[in-house]
Amino acid sequence: MEVSRRTFLKATATTLLAGVAGFDLKPARTYAETLPIKYAKETTTICPFCAVGCGIIVHSQDGKVINTEGDPDHPINEGTLCSKGAALYQIVNNPKRLTRPRYRAPGAKEWKEVDWDWALDEIAKRIKKTRDETFVIRNEKGQVVNRCDGIAHVGSAALDNEECYILQKWLRSLGLVYIEHQARI
Repeated sequence: MEVSRRTFLKATATTLLAGVAGFDLKPARTYAETLPIKYAKETTTICPFCAVGCGIIVHSQDGKVINTEGDPDHPINEGTLCSKGAALYQIVNNPKRLTRPRYRAPGAKEWKEVDWDWALDEIAKRIKKTRDETFVIRNEKGQVVNRCDGIAHVGSAALDNEECYILQKWLRSLGLVYIEHQARI
């Protein structure tokens, strides 16, 4: 091999620069890292933030969510997420998240924590009372209508089709006619 003056100077300069800059010219060793989700249960779900319905993969271990990410097999988002969807993990793992119902009595300034059974019973009582007071059996023409004019419902984008179907059946069984959904607003 014939070494020219130019090749010799290039090699010398490269070696000196590598030594001065702290470059190690030995081959790098890599080590495989065990991911925290390796033994986690994987569940697919829908993002609860808007009506788009992006697919999410939730990794849970010991009953706790340890990771959320976009579902690459989902036809809507193909693994991508907006900033809200990407931060979904923080909703579940937030020490300030409310996990028990709160109630503020009429005229009170403070909210108080109440029991789930009390809250659900109170909601049921108020629905029953309002329905009984505003239920219309016949309209002005004498036609049987069997409807409740005192309650309306606005659905949530966080509901999937099956939940919307069941909710719609329940609301119609109460006689509600004023039913709307966030996706149409």
